[in-house]
Amino acid sequence: MRGYQSGIQVQHQIFSDATDGDFLFLRQMGIEHVAVMFRDQHTDYDSVMRFLERVRKNKLIVDDAGNRSIHKNAAVHLGLAGRDEGIEKYIAFGRILSQGGVPVTYLTWEPNGVLSTEASGIGQFSREAPSRLVDIDQLAALPFSHGRAFSREEVWENFQYFLRQVLPEFESMGMKIALHPNDPPVPQLKGIGNLIISSGDYRRAFSLAGDSPCLGMKLCVGCWLEGGPSFGNVLEDIREFVGKGKVLTVHFRNVSSPVPRFEETLLEDGYMDMFQVMQEFVQSGYTGPMTVDHVPEYVLSHGGKQAAFAYSIGYMKALLHCAEGICAKA
Repeated sequence: MRGYQSGIQVQHQIFSDATDGDFLFLRQMGIEHVAVMFRDQHTDYDSVMRFLERVRKNKLIVDDAGNRSIHKNAAVHLGLAGRDEGIEKYIAFGRILSQGGVPVTYLTWEPNGVLSTEASGIGQFSREAPSRLVDIDQLAALPFSHGRAFSREEVWENFQYFLRQVLPEFESMGMKIALHPNDPPVPQLKGIGNLIISSGDYRRAFSLAGDSPCLGMKLCVGCWLEGGPSFGNVLEDIREFVGKGKVLTVHFRNVSSPVPRFEETLLEDGYMDMFQVMQEFVQSGYTGPMTVDHVPEYVLSHGGKQAAFAYSIGYMKALLHCAEGICAKA
């Protein structure tokens, strides 16, 4: 039995079409907590409730959930036709999740999604496994995605409009929003200004929300490291935002270097000492879910991506147990 336990919940993401084998895989890894990404066809009330019942019958706890089409909606983020309908859909889905006992949903203000130079390429640090590669100079040369440029201030105005509509509804239902940074965290790509590219942007977002308890963050360590010093000091920011109760969930990931060029790596292969990061979460008193969000593509004949997740989650769990052990002796 472990001694001191921090309360950090090791988590893994599943999709709403998960199989019984997927549930067994989680239990075999000793994972009791999940984040659910609902497919578009599974966002109605009955589908959500059926899946949540399946998850709970498999002795798993749902900490947070979302749907990419709903929380990455270009009409909402850019103030286009259909914005109000998109916001209404966001509120309605949040209400369904709340009724199902899920306390947190997602928001990522990036209508073009996560941008990569190569979503799956072999780089210098990937141990011969395809991984995500990003070269900002190449991404900067891409044409506008939505016909014209949208400045950062215009994007922030759209975010404020969203908050005014959503926060009163979420406060009434006791639902929370985990706001994820832009990935990669640079000022503008494909003509669209990015919302969250620094820890200062999070402070601005929380201020616009009137420090509502409903708006928190998905602290993506990988994005912090991608941004490097321009994003903020990840250890100091963990201490600050955990202390303020703003960290709702954590993505635990390492990269080879900050922008303008980086590769996603195994936890031990990037430029950050991830044990230091884990120690900071434990010492700061974080008690929420933590997951490995991206992994390389291991060879399919030996388990593929599931094997990569099993390896990385096991590594993360070992870091957690060691950090807890040090705290127990302090």
